[in-house]
Amino acid sequence: MISAPNQGRIFGVRMRLHYSWLAAFVLAIAMVVTQFPEAYPLWQRIILGMVAGLLFFMAICIREFILSFMTIRKGIPLRRVYLFVFGGVPQIAKEATLPSLELLLAVVGLLSNLVIAGVFYGVHLILVKAGNVMVAGLTQWLAFMYSMLALFHFVPGFPLDGGRILRALILKVIHNYDRATRIASWTGWVIGLLCIVGGILVLIVTRQWFTGLVLVLAGWALERAAAQSRRQAALHEALQGITAGDIMSRECPIITHQLNLDQLVRDYILITAQRYFVVADGTKLQGVLTMRDIKPVPKHRWSSTPVGEIMTPANQLKTAHSQQSAASLLEQMDDFEIDHIPVLEKDSVVGVVTRDSLIRLGKTRAQLGI
Repeated sequence: MISAPNQGRIFGVRMRLHYSWLAAFVLAIAMVVTQFPEAYPLWQRIILGMVAGLLFFMAICIREFILSFMTIRKGIPLRRVYLFVFGGVPQIAKEATLPSLELLLAVVGLLSNLVIAGVFYGVHLILVKAGNVMVAGLTQWLAFMYSMLALFHFVPGFPLDGGRILRALILKVIHNYDRATRIASWTGWVIGLLCIVGGILVLIVTRQWFTGLVLVLAGWALERAAAQSRRQAALHEALQGITAGDIMSRECPIITHQLNLDQLVRDYILITAQRYFVVADGTKLQGVLTMRDIKPVPKHRWSSTPVGEIMTPANQLKTAHSQQSAASLLEQMDDFEIDHIPVLEKDSVVGVVTRDSLIRLGKTRAQLGI
């Protein structure tokens, strides 16, 4: 998984921002500071650069707003979107999509890019006629950059729009979503590396630092996004046929809600280093307790604080059943950003599945070609 902070929601879909955006903002400021006439004060050029980066970000968000709306309108469950500098990488339920829908969404993405670039050009012409030279220059740069992005999306490398078209065509032939994603992601990964190499050559040979850095940034973001999509698809494919009952741990520590934190730390945590506990009345799930729940409690209150007072109650937990597929469990953990899921049979706890065990098993089966 990529490391990225949550940035909010669109239509209830969790949005996460990739760190390629930090480089994009820095590059936008550097471009404006160095390319705009020195007649403008430095502070003014810096502010213009920040505005340029923000407007570019807003344009990408509008594109993802349109795509998310279309995805949900077509009845495709959309879990989250990772927002890279070239656009979003949606995480959708593979069972709900078809090649025709993939093609439709890719075409909508391509048209959205062209429309947004056209809007920037239109605003530029209006500002030129109005005599606002400074802002007109800024919108001209934005129009040019977004036009380049629109052309970039025609490249057949996933997760670009062209790559989504390629995946749809492969999916229509092989009828395997994960495998189609892996093949299309390999093309995206290779194209990303070529962009990085090309950008470095431009920097060395032509000394055009802005063009070179843009190529390097776009290639790096594409390579990262493609690698993530490929690993995710390979992991899901490797977990096919495995259920929660196959991989769950049946030796998970079960504690009572009356146990105080002092006893828990002394008798369990300091001896076993366990960090996750199931709270149950017999075998009936009442809640779970983690180190995150314990840390805010001052040590002098441990002896007077029962587990039941700070645990996460059962009605707020995500649980699984023993016949649930391992791949869907991993998706559920990703969706809700959790590392453990209790497995129940008729409200009784029979085990716990951990993210580490799922990923370790998936990687092992993938390495063995199973």
